[in-house]
Amino acid sequence: MASRDTQPKMQREIQELLLLFKISQSLDRSMDIRDVVGPVLEATAEHMGMMRGTLTLLNRESGEILIEAAHGLSDSQKERGKYRPGEGVTGKVIATGRPAVVPHISDEPLFLDRTGARKGLRKKDISFICVPIKLGNEVIGALSADRLFEEGVSLAEDVRLLSIVASMISQAVRLRQSAQEEQHRLLDENKRLQSQLKDRFKPSNIVGNSKGMQNVYELIAQVTRSDATVLIRGESGTGKELVAHAIHFNSFRAEKPFIKVNCGALPESVVESELFGHEKGAFTGAIAMRKGRFELAHGGSIFLDEIGDLSPTTQIKFLRILQEREFERVGGTATMRTDVRVITATNRNLEQLIEEANFRQDLYYRLNVFPIHIPPLRERKTDIPLLTDYFVEKYSKANHKNIKRISTSAIDMLMSYHWPGNVRELENCMERAVLLSSDQVIHGRYLPPTLQTPLASGTQHRGTLDDTLENIERDIIMDALKSTRGNKAKAARALRISERIMGLRVTKHGIDTKRFRTIR
Repeated sequence: MASRDTQPKMQREIQELLLLFKISQSLDRSMDIRDVVGPVLEATAEHMGMMRGTLTLLNRESGEILIEAAHGLSDSQKERGKYRPGEGVTGKVIATGRPAVVPHISDEPLFLDRTGARKGLRKKDISFICVPIKLGNEVIGALSADRLFEEGVSLAEDVRLLSIVASMISQAVRLRQSAQEEQHRLLDENKRLQSQLKDRFKPSNIVGNSKGMQNVYELIAQVTRSDATVLIRGESGTGKELVAHAIHFNSFRAEKPFIKVNCGALPESVVESELFGHEKGAFTGAIAMRKGRFELAHGGSIFLDEIGDLSPTTQIKFLRILQEREFERVGGTATMRTDVRVITATNRNLEQLIEEANFRQDLYYRLNVFPIHIPPLRERKTDIPLLTDYFVEKYSKANHKNIKRISTSAIDMLMSYHWPGNVRELENCMERAVLLSSDQVIHGRYLPPTLQTPLASGTQHRGTLDDTLENIERDIIMDALKSTRGNKAKAARALRISERIMGLRVTKHGIDTKRFRTIR
């Protein structure tokens, strides 16, 4: 059993351990140190009999020392508690990294009382203890306490305890910084990987960053590492063949053949021979055995463009090769097997063709395993500047020209056009513009008439609607009279109006019908 002399010491040690355990629990409650410092100061104040306590932190950017949390101070007093390193007792502790003990604050000229919390109090009865908070060798702030001065009480114990608490706060800050740094590192790594994935699966042969094209890139990335049959859909000129290229050359078959077939360009009489090959003597002109496209594509990929143009007979044979990967050459009996990845494309409405009985429904389901829709250029206008720059650079090099810029009027015309021919039409327009340019600039006047706006071409209409209609009517009547060599009766019948109305319109517009009689 402990003696009387040792019992107070043991009690102090037990109370101190309980305090440190309570502080440790508080520091573990939140990742934000500002949420837990208040309870830490409250617990420390209760244990030490502390009148006031503050946690100050050094702002490296502004160079100011500010009160982050406090016990026994009002909000306005905390606002006034601002110091510079070396200024006041707190500033000196942060500047030197050594603790400071002031038995009587009235005797210390460095004690500034910026907060004004000691006004009206007997300052000789107040002691002040301040210890640094260090992160490694760097001082990041200070922990301080006010307490009533008592004779015979050693302030060294308070310095020791505050130093332990400051060390615990420093350790908590260090752990949170490490966790935040790791979190930021993981976020940065995640962003880097996402960026790499986007770059990896953005085919180099396709230009465009619009949302619609990003969706296309994601689909390409998902299907490249498989052998699934792909159906690429989109209007003519959108770049379906480029997507097929990207799928093949990012797949495991990249080193194997990539065979392209335009089904719409093959005559009905030769399409089977082209696809499946023929034996010698199979038909007139078959002077030797010839391998078909499927046989040539063995191990690789075959791209069948305009698949909607296949004849019903060929569709049946094509269905078999999709299902069984088997076929016979034209005029042959031996069954051939092929390992080939099938990629198809069409700009036609296959669903409508099925309803019209022009396309087999079972073949459609075999082809539509993994559909990819390429949006038309009018739906991805943000890609037009990128595509324009690409084509200008391409044809500048090809034609040994140095085009430096595209005029504002030309850009406006490109962006306002509806592009029925899609990317192919844009490429042709830019090739033409590069050839016409003579001053290293693509001007609006170098673009085709179909792109010309009234403003750019200087043909803005300035008349009224009635004037415009009168002019249109006059032009139509004159065209009809030209066709009939001035015969008003025939012209009236062609326009489905009476001869009387024709005569009135001729008189109204002052048209001389005699001059059309000599037109050949």
